[in-house]
Amino acid sequence: MLFRTKSFRAHTIFVINAFILYLYHIFSTMKRQAVYFIFLCSFLFGFSQNNLKWQGYFSYNQVNAITETSNSFFAASENALFTKNVTTNELKTINSIDGLKPEKITAIYYSQTKKMTFIGNSNGLLLILKEDGAILQKRGIIDEVPVSSTIKGINHFLEHNQKIYISCDYGISVFDLNTLEFGDTYYIGNTGQALKVYQTAIYNNEIYAVTNNNGIKKASLASTTLVDYNQWSVFDGGFWNGIAVNNDVILASNIDNKIYKYESGFFVAFASLPQTILDFRASQNTLIVTTQNHVFLYNQNLLQQAHIQNVQISNTPITFTCATFVNDIAYIGTNEKGVISTTVSNTANIQTILPDGPELNNIFRLKKATTSLWALYGKYDYSYNPYYPPFGLGMYPINRYSKETGWSTIPYVDLFGAKTLSTVAVHPNNENLVYVSSYFSGVLKIENQIPTYLYNESNTGTNGLETLVIPSNPTYGPDVRVNGLVFDKSGNLWMTNNWVNKGLKVLKANQQWQSYDLSTIISNAKSESYAVLAIDKNNTKWLPTEQNGLIGFNETLNNKSIVIKSGTNGNLSDTNVRCVAVDNKNQLWIGTIKGLRIITNLDQFLTEDNIQTKAIIIVEDDLAQELFYDQFIVDIAVDGANRKWVSIADSGVYLVSSDGQQTIYHFTKENSPLPSNLINDIEIDGTTGEVYFATNKGLVSFKGTATKPSNDLNNVYAYPNPVRPEFTGTVKISGLTNKAVVKITDIEGNLVYETTSEGGTIEWDTTAFGKYKVATGVYMILVSAEDGIETTVKKVMIIR
Repeated sequence: MLFRTKSFRAHTIFVINAFILYLYHIFSTMKRQAVYFIFLCSFLFGFSQNNLKWQGYFSYNQVNAITETSNSFFAASENALFTKNVTTNELKTINSIDGLKPEKITAIYYSQTKKMTFIGNSNGLLLILKEDGAILQKRGIIDEVPVSSTIKGINHFLEHNQKIYISCDYGISVFDLNTLEFGDTYYIGNTGQALKVYQTAIYNNEIYAVTNNNGIKKASLASTTLVDYNQWSVFDGGFWNGIAVNNDVILASNIDNKIYKYESGFFVAFASLPQTILDFRASQNTLIVTTQNHVFLYNQNLLQQAHIQNVQISNTPITFTCATFVNDIAYIGTNEKGVISTTVSNTANIQTILPDGPELNNIFRLKKATTSLWALYGKYDYSYNPYYPPFGLGMYPINRYSKETGWSTIPYVDLFGAKTLSTVAVHPNNENLVYVSSYFSGVLKIENQIPTYLYNESNTGTNGLETLVIPSNPTYGPDVRVNGLVFDKSGNLWMTNNWVNKGLKVLKANQQWQSYDLSTIISNAKSESYAVLAIDKNNTKWLPTEQNGLIGFNETLNNKSIVIKSGTNGNLSDTNVRCVAVDNKNQLWIGTIKGLRIITNLDQFLTEDNIQTKAIIIVEDDLAQELFYDQFIVDIAVDGANRKWVSIADSGVYLVSSDGQQTIYHFTKENSPLPSNLINDIEIDGTTGEVYFATNKGLVSFKGTATKPSNDLNNVYAYPNPVRPEFTGTVKISGLTNKAVVKITDIEGNLVYETTSEGGTIEWDTTAFGKYKVATGVYMILVSAEDGIETTVKKVMIIR
C-alpha cells in the first residue's frame, strides 16, 4: 500500500502544475489544438464551474391546485410548483430561482396542445410556464380589467378551440393561445355587473358558468357578442360550486354537497357527499371530486370507482385540497404533505410525493449555526402584537436544515405548548444546545434536536421570567413575552422580557437566573416592547425599544445605563428602533422605522454618559443625502468583509460597503430571485459567505463571497480553477486572514492585480487593474498576512 504523505501530495501537485505549464507553452502556438488543451486542463483540475448564485428553500407541503399531462402532474403550493413524471419518476421543482414569482397561486392548468402550464394568481397575474422552462408574465387582468383589485383572482382555466376561458372573481376573461394575449372580458351579472365565476364547462358549443349567487349561466359560443350580458341566460338558478363535462354529460356539484347529472332537461342527483366539495373536475373519462377528508372517483358510467379517505394515509391529521387522475393513479393535493398518490385499483398502495423543504414559506426568524440553519414561524406584527391576524397565536413547528440531511421538523406537539416563537440562540461551544424564545410562553430548551424544557414564570424563581399584567383585565392568563435571545462570550444567555419592569433577563452559564429592573431607566417599562438585542465586545447590551429609542446597559460597570433618543438626546431618526447590529469595528448600526443611525465607537459607553448617533451622508447625483432616509429598516446583518445587508420594509434588501458609502447590490423581487420584497430576517454563513433571506413568501439564499477571516493562511484557495472561456463571473480567493495583502502576477512576474482583504475572501475580475481581460495563462497568487511574516503562494489558470 502506498501511503500518500503531505509532502508526496505537494510534490504531485507541483508536477501536475509544471506539466500544465509545459502543455500551455506547446499549445499556445497551436491554435487548432486549443480544444484539447482546455479538455486536458479540465480533467486535471477536476473543478466544475457553477455560476448560479441563488438557491431556493421553498415549502411544498400545502398544495393549492393540481393539473395533469399525459404522463405527469403539476402541483402548486402558495408560490412554487413541483412536477413529477410518472414514467421516469423524475421530481422537479419550479420556484423564484427559475423565474417563477407568483403572488399567490389559485389555479393551474396544463395545455396539452401548446405544451404550456398556465398559473393563475389571487391578484389576477397570469404566468405561463413553457416547455423549455421560460416563464411569461401576463398582466392583462391586473392592468386592464377595470374592477377593484380585490376581485381579480383567477379561479379556473378551461381550454377550447385555441382559447382559454379564465374564470375570475369578476367574470370571464378570454386568452388566445395563438397570440398569447388577452381578448374579451365577459361581465355576466344580471345587469352586466361583475360576478364571481367559479368554473366553466363547454357542451354542444355552449359555455356554462358556475357563479356566485346567480346559479349556472350559459351562452352560445356561436355568438360574436358574448361581451353583452344579455347573451347570457340563467341555465339553473340553484347554488352551485362546480361544473364539468364527462363522457358527453353535464355534471355539477352544489353547496348541499350533492353531485348531479343533467338529463332530459333536469339535474338529477346521483351522489351525496359527507363534506363540502372543494374540487370538481373530469380527467381521462373520470370524474374526480374532492372534499376535506375524501376523494371520490366515478367512471364514465358514473359508478363509484374509488373512495380514498385521509385516515387511510396518515396517523397524523391531513386534509385534502384537490385531486386529479393519470393512468390509473389518483394524485391528491393536501394541506400538509404535498401530493399523495394511490392506484385506483388498489387504494392501499399509497405514496407521498413531496420535495424537501421547510414546513411553511412565511419564515419569521433564522439562525445559522456552524452546520445547520434553524427556522421559526411564530411572529408578532409591527406593534409587537403576538395575536397576529388572521392566525392568532402562532402554534407552529420548528425547522432545522443541514446540507447533509436536508430539512427536519420538530412538531408543535413536542414544544410543550410554546407559541409564537421569535428568536433562536445556539450555544457558542455546543451546537447541539439550542434555546428558542417564545413571545407568549417563555424560553424553550432543545438538546440534540429534542425539546427538553420550557422555562416560564412558574419555574424560574423570583429572578426569572415574568408574565405581563394588564390592570384593566386582571384575569388575563399567563403571557410571558420573551424576545431577542443572545449568548455573550461567557456562555450567559441574555434576553428581554417585554411588558414587565424587570425587562432584561439572563440565564447564566451556571443555570441561575438574574433580572435587571429597567423601570429605573425608562418610565413606561411595563408597557415597553424590545426587539432583538446585541452585545458588543465590551459586554454592553444594546436594547432596541418600541417607544424609548435605544438602551445601553452593562452590569459589569455597576449596572451603568444610557438611553439614546431622538433630537439632542441622541439624534435617532425615530425612537421606535427595530434592529441593531455590532460590526467588526465595534460600531453599532441602528435601524429605526424612519431611517438609519450609527454609533461610530462603542467604547464611548465606557467613559461617557451621553452618546449622539450619526447619520451616514452619501453623495448621489451631486447631492448630499442621508442613507436610507425615512425608510423602515427591518433588519441589519454584517458579513465577513464588514459590509452591511439592510432589509427595508417592502423594498427588498441592500448590500452596502463597510462605511455605507457605496451600494453594492439592491435586490428586489423585480430584479432578483427574491420571491417578495418583504424580508423578515437575514442570516449569514460566516464560513461560506452564503446569505439567507427569510421572506413572507419563501426562503432563498445568495452565495456571497464575504467570509469570516481565517486565523492563518493554511487554507487559502482560488475558485473557479481553471477559469474557462464561458465563465463571466469573478475569481474568489478564500481562506485569507483579515487585511492580508494579495498580489496576482502573470507567469513572468508582471503584477496584474493587488488588494488588501476585508474578511476572508477577495474577488478578482480577471482584468489587469480593471483595464483589460488578462490573456490565457497561469497566474500566481501571492498572499502575505498583515504582519508580513506568514505568506503563501497559489496558482489559477485562465483560459480564454
